Amino acid sequence: MANGKRMTRINDELMKELSVIIRAELKDPRLSTIVTVTKAETTKDLQLCKVYISVLGDSKRRSEVFEGLLSAQGFIRRQLAQTLNLRNTPELRFIHDDSLDRGMRIESIINEINRNA
Repeated sequence: MANGKRMTRINDELMKELSVIIRAELKDPRLSTIVTVTKAETTKDLQLCKVYISVLGDSKRRSEVFEGLLSAQGFIRRQLAQTLNLRNTPELRFIHDDSLDRGMRIESIINEINRNA
């Protein structure tokens, strides 16, 4: 169980640091929109971290943001290595998190049903 708590702590710390790096340190104009790190899942061996990203905007804007993140992947990983005290800095995989989009769509459907009732 202690290992589970440790991984949760590492994932939370990675998520927090990734948010700071993306917001404050990346100067790529493709990342000028609102980008939110919603979750970080690291493998037990710390070799890979799936970073779930939510982007405010349409699909074109989303693809631009992911291109910017992929091009800055080495820089982001280097910054993580400097700020976090981990034996291995995991390789980052950016994944689109559409849970906010789905939630907004469900809310609009509920609102529409309530208006028609």
